[in-house]
Amino acid sequence: MTIFLVVCLCKNNSLMIQLTKAEEQIMQILWSLGEGIVQDVRQAFSDPKPSRNTISTVIRILEQKGFVEHKAYGRTYLYFPKIAKEEYTKRQMSSMIHNYFNGSFASMASFFVKENDLSMSELDELLNQIKKNVEH
Repeated sequence: MTIFLVVCLCKNNSLMIQLTKAEEQIMQILWSLGEGIVQDVRQAFSDPKPSRNTISTVIRILEQKGFVEHKAYGRTYLYFPKIAKEEYTKRQMSSMIHNYFNGSFASMASFFVKENDLSMSELDELLNQIKKNVEH
């Protein structure tokens, strides 16, 4: 099996592997579950559910990329995330700000305010959340 890795250079010059949409879907499920066998992951999908083999293949790719680990219980594997959701989110957002907004958080925020036509109350809520996070 050939695996193609897409990586990006993050702000701190560390490399972050980019996940495909299918890989991200499975990671979101594993982050939500904490751990699970292939059948648990499959049950978390809405209908029509992907096949067991498809999920198993994607999970093996995630293991090869270093995002997932497993514990073996006989012939059953219990999978769990190796990378925390918060860490992945932080790196993805840093990469997006760096690659699309020249490293400027203000430019990114301005873009989303304009694109989403935020109201004054939504802007106030955003500023309050930012202030709250800065204080911690």
